Amino acid sequence: MRPLDNTDLQILAMLFKDARLTNKELASRVGLAPSSCLERVKRLQTDKVIQGCSLSLDMNALGGHIQAMIAVRLSNHNRETVDAFMADLLPMPEVLSLYHMGGENDFLVHVTVADTLHLRDFVFNAVTARAEVNHVETALVYDFRQSQTLPRF
Repeated sequence: MRPLDNTDLQILAMLFKDARLTNKELASRVGLAPSSCLERVKRLQTDKVIQGCSLSLDMNALGGHIQAMIAVRLSNHNRETVDAFMADLLPMPEVLSLYHMGGENDFLVHVTVADTLHLRDFVFNAVTARAEVNHVETALVYDFRQSQTLPRF
């Protein structure tokens, strides 16, 4: 993988802000011919700099009126236990994202549910019912905003 130049960074910044840009619009914004822009995007994908696109949804419109972050501590920290926990929780429809953490908590699970009873049942049935879980804390999410600015390191 070759180092990213300013044009690559401009392409990434534009796509980070709006991944729905057409190649023609993207090329115009970064000052490239459409064919050159497409080649750069393809290279960024091949090099795994661009790993995919995502869709932002209004969870309320889908019935997910409550979002929460669930902090989980495990009693056993071997690879098999950690991998099984992740593999079991990620496919659940309530789970938006799952973070394996360093520090006091082992996992942070971002969920969306219809109501407080659904949240309680999810925590009881999907999390605390697991033998390897020894501590859970749940915090409600009041608001969520995602940055539209590409990080620079």
